[in-house]
Amino acid sequence: MMTFGDKRLHIQEVSTRDGFQIEPQFIPTDDKVALIDALSRAGLAKIEVTSFSSPRAIPALADAEQVMQRIARVPGVEYSALVPNVRGCARALQADVDEINVVMSASESHNRANLRMDCEQSLTGIREIAALARGRVHLNVSISTAFGCPFEGDIDSARVMDLIERFRQIGIKRISLCDTTGVANPAQVHRLCGKALAACPDIAFTAHFHDTRAMGLANALAALDAGIVRFDASLGGLGGCPFAPGASGNVCTEDMVHMFNAMGYKTGVDLQRLLELARSLPALVGHDVPGQVMKAGPSSRRYPLQEPQLGSGLVCEPAASVEQAPDSRVAQSSRS
Repeated sequence: MMTFGDKRLHIQEVSTRDGFQIEPQFIPTDDKVALIDALSRAGLAKIEVTSFSSPRAIPALADAEQVMQRIARVPGVEYSALVPNVRGCARALQADVDEINVVMSASESHNRANLRMDCEQSLTGIREIAALARGRVHLNVSISTAFGCPFEGDIDSARVMDLIERFRQIGIKRISLCDTTGVANPAQVHRLCGKALAACPDIAFTAHFHDTRAMGLANALAALDAGIVRFDASLGGLGGCPFAPGASGNVCTEDMVHMFNAMGYKTGVDLQRLLELARSLPALVGHDVPGQVMKAGPSSRRYPLQEPQLGSGLVCEPAASVEQAPDSRVAQSSRS
């Protein structure tokens, strides 16, 4: 049962990597740096800045080194980067990241589509990355399609638990459980997160949800109820996996923070600052973004009451009925 206000929730921003990676137009480096610097001052626990992937694979993030070099780092904020292999890991270490994030799918099919290798090959690569990063930076492994795959359907929780144990044996201390295509439901989330926390209390688990089927925030609450305190989210709801059919944006950061704050949880995040940044996104990316609170305002917002003038009659007159308007089209059609 959830209890309010007795624990700190860690909100981890992924828009500048997970969000920008699929944008059709290149976001200028200056704009990326400015946004990351602004996010750094908003009280977020972690920012996934970029990806040290091949520029040919992800041209939108070809400026990874420049961005990492130019951002103004704020004490208390971790700066993370995604890496696909040992070469990317070496680049990230050279750029002085705080955390390296590696992705592997619970699904063989999605792993081949996303990483062009089978799961055993991915495990070998993760061992090599862990050996290079050990003692230098934190290492997080994100398990994609942990709740379901667009190619294979349901993923057995035993498969996910086996991967968690194998990562643990490698020495991984941080693991993200990712609903890559937004197929998870709250009951399923609660079961898997509860199993993971019970089996591996020494692992720092993160919940990563997409809002493809409008269950992202409900799933975040289920994960919280199971004991998860770290959540990925994306400003404005940007994002989506380019190798997962039907995938849409991540759970929206400001919507998640608004929900947790309204429930009495401590996030340490400045919601007003997030909303200001979210409202600037459409101009930056060139299209509307899914976030809701940025449009409606927080639940604490109040509007002035427009008092009707005395004697002016009803504010809204009732629409005329068919009986009151026999010459209307509806009446005519009923006589035909």
